[in-house]
Amino acid sequence: MSNDDYRFPAPPREKTELEEGALFSPRFDANGLVTAVVTDAEDNTLLMVAHMNAEALSKTLSTGIAHYWSRSRQSLWKKGETSGNRQHVIEMRTDCDQDVVHLKVRVEGHAATCHTGRRSCFYRIVLTDDGEARLEHDGSAPLFEIDEVYGRKG
Repeated sequence: MSNDDYRFPAPPREKTELEEGALFSPRFDANGLVTAVVTDAEDNTLLMVAHMNAEALSKTLSTGIAHYWSRSRQSLWKKGETSGNRQHVIEMRTDCDQDVVHLKVRVEGHAATCHTGRRSCFYRIVLTDDGEARLEHDGSAPLFEIDEVYGRKG
């Protein structure tokens, strides 16, 4: 760990201290993760939801660039490292019990966040009809060719 790495203390036992105190002590789940909700700093568009372990959270705080933990790859992931669509953290907040962080970011590059090439991972609307749920695209199109950027489809 470099000198810029952050270490996170155990959450306080007192609920009042956790909810009202000034100590940032994220409550990582049994897998060592906190949920990260990511929105655009300018227009508040919901871009993505991901997870962070202590290392990802520390690197995000020390570099100002969003880092996440990939549950599927079981590895640290610097957002935009392959695509160029880095997320610059403008503000980070935590919820009342410190088990979720909210990142307000500015995205560089194509301004896409989703690996499908779209700006947001939330490009489908859940609709219900006669007791069945279905998905409908919101009309957003990919901002780049994913096979060119990632060297593969999807």
